[in-house]
This record gives sequence, structure tokens and C-alpha cells, in this order.
Amino acid sequence: MTEETKIKQESIRATVERVTFHNPDNGFSVLQVAVKDQQDLITVVGNTQEIHAGELLICEGEWQHNRQHGVQFKANQILVNPPDSLEGIRRYLASGLIKGVGKHFADLFVEHFGKDILDIIEKEPARLLSLPGMGEKKLQLITESWQSQRKVREIILFLHSHGVGTARAYRIYKTYGEMSIEILKTNPYRLALDIFGIGFKTADELALKLGFKADSPLRLAAALRHYLQQEAGNGHCAMLKEDLLTQTSQQLQVSKSLMLSALAEEMADERIIASEIKDQSCVYLAALYHAERNVAEYIECLQSGPLPWKTIDSNKAIPWVESKTGIQLSESQCQAIATALKYKVIIITGGPGVGKTTIVNSLLRIVKTKIKQVLLCAPTGRAAKRLSESTGCEAKTIHRVLEYDPRGRSFKRNEHNPLECDLLVVDESSMLDIMLLNHLLKAIPTNSGLVLVGDIDQLPSVGPGRVLQDMIASKMVATVKLTEIFRQAGSSQIVVNAHRINQGEFIHSNTDNKTLTDFYVIPANSPEDIVQKLLTVVTKRIPQRFHFNPKKDIQVLAPMQKTLTGVQNLNLLLQKTLNGHSKNRLSRFGTTFAEGDKIIQTVNNYDKDIYNGDIGIITSVNMKDNQLVVDFGDQNVSFELNELDELRLAYAISIHKSQGSEYPVVVIPVTTQHFMMLARNLIYTGVTRGKKLVVLIAEPKALAIAVKNQRSADRLTNLEGLLTACQKNRNTRRKN
Repeated sequence: MTEETKIKQESIRATVERVTFHNPDNGFSVLQVAVKDQQDLITVVGNTQEIHAGELLICEGEWQHNRQHGVQFKANQILVNPPDSLEGIRRYLASGLIKGVGKHFADLFVEHFGKDILDIIEKEPARLLSLPGMGEKKLQLITESWQSQRKVREIILFLHSHGVGTARAYRIYKTYGEMSIEILKTNPYRLALDIFGIGFKTADELALKLGFKADSPLRLAAALRHYLQQEAGNGHCAMLKEDLLTQTSQQLQVSKSLMLSALAEEMADERIIASEIKDQSCVYLAALYHAERNVAEYIECLQSGPLPWKTIDSNKAIPWVESKTGIQLSESQCQAIATALKYKVIIITGGPGVGKTTIVNSLLRIVKTKIKQVLLCAPTGRAAKRLSESTGCEAKTIHRVLEYDPRGRSFKRNEHNPLECDLLVVDESSMLDIMLLNHLLKAIPTNSGLVLVGDIDQLPSVGPGRVLQDMIASKMVATVKLTEIFRQAGSSQIVVNAHRINQGEFIHSNTDNKTLTDFYVIPANSPEDIVQKLLTVVTKRIPQRFHFNPKKDIQVLAPMQKTLTGVQNLNLLLQKTLNGHSKNRLSRFGTTFAEGDKIIQTVNNYDKDIYNGDIGIITSVNMKDNQLVVDFGDQNVSFELNELDELRLAYAISIHKSQGSEYPVVVIPVTTQHFMMLARNLIYTGVTRGKKLVVLIAEPKALAIAVKNQRSADRLTNLEGLLTACQKNRNTRRKN
């Protein structure tokens, strides 16, 4: 007997009572529905747009018997209509579909207007003003949301009919607005270029269903740009030309000659640019090609000008700054400061505990006696806050310094409207990708100095390029590399072990439970063992022994998103353990958010003044109006139901996501399940995020693999070569 036995084909008309499961990526849903003349609820499974309790469905499909779940209706098509019963309408309005309408107003609307309420909201919304508590502002919110949702529903229905899920449909609507369907019918391949999280495969499937041919010029061109974008997502600035042609022709199942013709057209239109990198024929997306060259030229231009602080005698300046700060500088620190004072562009790099902050502070004290305006910035809000705390000066994110305009998707500060500064200091420079550095250098006045501070042994930038490493490797930018661990930092096992990891050496771990230290390795036998020990460590052992708050102070950092010990599973387990008692909850886009949950912002939201990587605690959930409020430490921010796709649970986050941040306590699971990610710089980056306590819960074999593995993905970039070429050109000009 097979797992499922077909019984009969038919169509049923039902009202949604409960949405048991909904996958926003593909629309797969498990629904509990009520059918007329049927006493018990019926289970319907199938793909549909996001739906809500109270809505009326027409389902076409077949009854099946599943050994595990019993009799259920497997729908091959689900049509959604507005509800037609009073109770259905009430539940529909209270579901969160419309901003400003929760349970209270849903009851009020139905009580006063009955079944006519949906028509009234659509055609005569002013009649709602007669209800108590309903003002002009509230009415405007409801009517705008209703119109928006109506349009969104049209788009969702269109996309679902072509296999696109709800979450992506919302992203499409946010990007294209009411023109969404028209744009998609004209060129669906724009999705892969314009919308984060939608790739070429999704766009291609939609295009083929809309009737685009396999050899359509739009398809071939989009595939070329897609693969170049995909390589950029992996950190590369360019791609070998032959690899691009081979991969696209195989993926699209078209001839390589056809792809070569398409590439020639893209190059003729200068959307893709060819270039040689170390005698290999490569191709770039135009933006990345120009960014690399601009960065090299801007650095060369900056270096060629006079020092903003003119000549400073380090033999006099260093004793002076020691007297002002009360800090006796070591010989290596004195050499570093003396070197920094000689150059207009300089890189200061080194691991934890080597005195980068002391050197930066001393350098700032000295040059401020000669110049007026110093700007400090960092790639993330948390890194900028740390820089501000360590220097006592205001520091901002790079986006804020450059005055990013979200509407125009551009920076107000550029070569035509440069920054007002004599010196720019950028911390956590290892996080800089080539595009962001291009925008930053573009806005620096040519008479300004530039100090880049970072740790080249950490993970490289998430975006394309390896700017700090390439600059250092070119030997065209003055570099101070700090290696001496100072006595106070040397007493920290976090610092000692971070440097040992970086050298590929065995980690020292305290095995004496009677002696408190700041670094522990807890051995585990399996991923299941890691999970159990991690839950105990985070929720009991660390809070009891070290008195740290498990939500505010402890951050779990996982190498991967998926697997048993990945970010997603650990978040669900920690949410249940640490916040399972919370009653007020909102569910959206596959995640449930409750009062007291720890969350992370995943995209820059300039309107709300919160940024990718900001972590906060949900302080309230308003189930009446379907809103929640997050405390981000320096401000409380409100989110509507449809904005929750910007948030994720943050009891656990990825090590990549933690870059530029520090936490009082860091707990890191290390297992062979993460084999593809196990590398020295990954563990090193995670360990250096901890300020007061680091705990590794690891399979010994996995930890050994990670520490020994110096593999760092080799990125295809050309900044090193371009900087060298600029230097040669300058030397040639001098000779002539």
C-alpha cells in the first residue's frame, strides 16, 4: 500500500479557521477550514498566497489518506475570496491584514455595519468616522492600508499563479509599487537585479511561464549579470571570462557561441567590462570595474598631496602626548606613531590587545594641535559606538557620514560635495568592501589625511573585494602592523587564545572549575550534545556563576544558518527556553515575535534610523493594532506587521553578522556539521567578539580542523595590481 491513497476529485468551498503552517517562500500551507454541513474541521494542504482566518476559499483537488496525518484535502488550486459570513468578516478584519484594525475595531465594524463593512471600507470609508475612537488619522491609515493590500493581493495572486511565494511578492511590491505586474510582464529578469533575495532562477522560471523564449536576449544578458553578481556575493570583483561563458551556457542549456554573442552585446553597452588580472582574461560588472579603479586613483591622489598637519617632530610629540595621557608608550607604539605622522594615508592593523586604540588616541591628540576638523566613522552602528567610547569623540556610521539618501539611493557627500575634514579615521576597515570604500574615498577632500584601522586576520568583508589586504599587499600604502600584546591584555585568555588561534596553535582552556577565567572550551560528542550543553550554558551556568543576563549580555555566534547547531534552530530553542512564557505574540513571514524576544535588524532602514546588525529587545506587542516596539538601546522603534520581514530573532546570529560588534559574553558551537565553514579566520573573528567571557562548545575534531585550516577564500580582485600601476605611473611622471 502506498503512503497516500487517492479517494476522489472535487471542489470544496470553505472558511479558514486556522493557518497551521505557511511557508512564505513557496506558499505551501496547511490550513484548518470549516466546510458547510461538516461538523469537524478539515485539513487542506496546498500552495497559496498568505491568507488569514475568516477568508473564504474555493479549493480544487483531491481527498487523500496520509498515514501520519489522516484524511486531508490536497489542493492543486486555492482561490481566495473575501469572507461572506459575519464571523468570517470579523476574523478577517482582526487578522492583521489592515493597519489600524485589530480585534477591537473588527468587532466594532461588524457590529455597526454587518456584512456591508468591506464595501464601506472600499467605497464609503468616511462612514467609519461615526464610530467611537475613529478619527481622521486612524481612518486615513485604514483606507491607505486597504488600498495597498488590495493592490498587493492582485500582485500576489498574479505571482502565485506563476509559482512565486508571498514573501517575495511583498518585496516586489515594495520595490515596484503599483507598476509591479506591468514591469514583470515587460522584463521579469529585473527581479534578479533589483530585489535582494530574488535570484536569477526565480526570475527565469517566471519569465519562461510568461512566454519568454529560452534564447531571449533578455534571458542571456540577465544570466551573465546574475553570475557576475553571484561571484560578487562570494566576495569576488571579477570572474574569469571562460568560466562565465561555460557556466551560463550549461545552466541555460544554450550554445557557448550564443552566450559569447550576448556577452559582446553587454560589453558594447558597457554593462560588463573586460580586463586582464594577472595575465588572465576576466570580466567585471561595470560598477565593480570602475569602483576598483577609482579606489586606486583616489588613494594615489590623496597620497600625492602635502600632509594636513605639515611636519611634526615625533621625538617631541611623543613625550608630549605621554604627559597628556599619562600612558607610557612602548617602543613599538612609539615607532607606530612616528610612522603614522609621516604619511597622509596609513593603515594600522593588528589583533586584540596590541594597542590599536592607544595609538589612534595618541595620534589624534597630536594632530589636533595642527588641524581643525577630524571625522571618525565605522561600517556599522555598533562599531561606530565603540569607536566613540574609546576615543571620547563623536563617531558615526559611514552611511551617516556620507549622508545617505534612501529615496535617491545615493550619498549626498561625494566629489561634488566633499566632507569637511582634515583627517578621516575609519575603524573596523576589514569590513569595507570595494563599493563602500569607493563612495567614501570619493567624498574625502584631496587635502585630507586618511587613517584605516582594522584587523586583516578577521573575516573579509561580506561585500566584494579585500581592500585592506590588497592595500597592504601592494606595499603602496604605509602600514603599521602591531603584534606586541601588552601586559594588561596578556592576562586575558581571550586575547591570548585569539592570537594562538591566529597562529594555528593549540587553544589553552581552563579545566579547573574552581578558578574563574574568561575563556572556556567545553568538549562535546555530537551536534545533539552541543545543543543540550549550549542551552544549559546560556540559560543556567553562565547566569548563575558569572551573573550575566542571558538575553542582554550573552550572544550565541554560529558558523552557519542551518543544521541542528545553526542560527535558525538555536534561535527557536533559545526563544522557547528564555521567552516561552510570553503571551503577546505576532507571527509574520515564518517567525513568531513575542514581548521580551531578542531581535536583530537585517536591513538598513533610514526612515527609522536603524541599521543592519542593530540588536534590540521587543518591549511590547500590540495585538489590537498588530504592532510591536523594539528597544534598540538608544531609541524605541515601532514596527507594523508588514515590516517584520526586516527583523530576525537574535538569541543566535552568524559569526559573519557579528563583525564590527562586541558582546560581554560569546558562546560559539563548533561541529563537523559546519565543515564547509570551518576556518581559522572564522573562529578567530568569533572569539574576538567577546569582551569578558568566551565559551566554545566544540567537538574536538571540529575545533582542531578550524584552527589548523588557514584556508581563506581567494578572491578575484585587482586592487593590488592597480595600486602598483598607479605608483609606477607616478614614478614615470617624476622622471619625465
